Amino acid sequence: MTANQEATAAAPPRHLSIVDAVCVVVGIVVATGVFKAPQLVALNTAGPWTMLAAWALGGLLCLCGSLTYAELAAACPGVGGEYLYLSRSLGRTVGFMFVWARMTVIQTGSIAMLAYVFGDYVARMMGLGPRGPLICALSATVVLTAFNAVGLRAGKWTQNVLTAAKVAGLLAITILGLVCGKVAVSCGVPGGGSGSGAFGLAMVFVLITFGGWNEAAYVAGELRGRGRSMLWVLVAGSVLLTLLYMGANIAYLRILGFEGIRSSNAVAADAMAAVLGERGALAVSVLVAVAALGAIDGCIFTGARAVYAWGNDYPVFGALGRWNRRLCAPVVALGAQGAIATVLILLPGLSDSLSDKLGDGFQSAVEYTAPVFWAFLLLTGLAVFVLRFKNPTADRPLGRWVPLATASVLCAMCAYMLYSSLAYTKAGALVGVAVLLAGLPVYAIARSHQEQ
Repeated sequence: MTANQEATAAAPPRHLSIVDAVCVVVGIVVATGVFKAPQLVALNTAGPWTMLAAWALGGLLCLCGSLTYAELAAACPGVGGEYLYLSRSLGRTVGFMFVWARMTVIQTGSIAMLAYVFGDYVARMMGLGPRGPLICALSATVVLTAFNAVGLRAGKWTQNVLTAAKVAGLLAITILGLVCGKVAVSCGVPGGGSGSGAFGLAMVFVLITFGGWNEAAYVAGELRGRGRSMLWVLVAGSVLLTLLYMGANIAYLRILGFEGIRSSNAVAADAMAAVLGERGALAVSVLVAVAALGAIDGCIFTGARAVYAWGNDYPVFGALGRWNRRLCAPVVALGAQGAIATVLILLPGLSDSLSDKLGDGFQSAVEYTAPVFWAFLLLTGLAVFVLRFKNPTADRPLGRWVPLATASVLCAMCAYMLYSSLAYTKAGALVGVAVLLAGLPVYAIARSHQEQ
């Protein structure tokens, strides 16, 4: 066998520790939501305690989803995450369409969305012109894709460093709020804010901020150790995220107060400016840029794993299933994913008419990805029940009933979010659904090649 054939046939090594995997999860989830969403949550809740309850409930739902995925990871070990779960439970057609959606809509759309946030903040800090955000967004996507293509070791250390910087920043905000804040969280009457508050809408913003915990599924095949390792990754990631978000929101309350959060368009920046002056606001801008950068890197890292598994199953896409043994990375899958993300970043800026129909880069990326993402996450929750019937003897790290209960909660949450994403989005959502449906003829071609 030649060196090239060996690289093609190589399986991904189990080089990731539990800490590495937790860094991937936290790095993806802690993006920009914790700096943008608190105002929207406060505007749709009736008081400070109701607001904190929304964030605590978001953590609980995140934990339910994580426990559900621990069950699925034990039943379907290997590289590919939801692709494996959906293929083995609901059939190859659903699995194929999921990876098509992930490669063309979900993951690449998320990369584009986060790249625009990074570009906006960096361009503002550096005083770049109107094309500055686009250039920065493209640069971040290309450079981080290259880092991941260089190999597992470089990719995981990039992610670990960026995640550590984000966690340190959120801890600093929490500590400053607890030490320097003068407004007690208990001020005001619980639930006594102006208006009744639309708690359901507040939860939409909370769950968007917690979004991304499911990406842990894509490192299962590269995680050292088996058995309960994945369970520890998912649970540790959920608990850490909940503590970070609760701590940051308590800090915002102590510094700005509930009404101050409601009236602030940049909660974290205003809170740090109140404590540290302009230096604090600048530090938050840097933190947001780092948060977005870490989330982009995590999305690139995990996104290519599903594409790699897809390429292994369909000979017509065999190039995507090549694992480079020397670099320890699915290089072709990373390149294909990066190319699609680049197109999505460029698309809103091609003309003013496209921008008017799709919205700005961030808005269009959110609308493009949301309905497709929640639809497939709902199907993944249903996969738990199907796999219990199809494979009753599989490993069950959480016992018999806990995963069924958590999967029920996950399905209810996804159904509500799917409805909300369709009810409140415009042209971008229709484009995302159209791209998903375009995968059906691609699937027919792939199947025809398998049957030859």
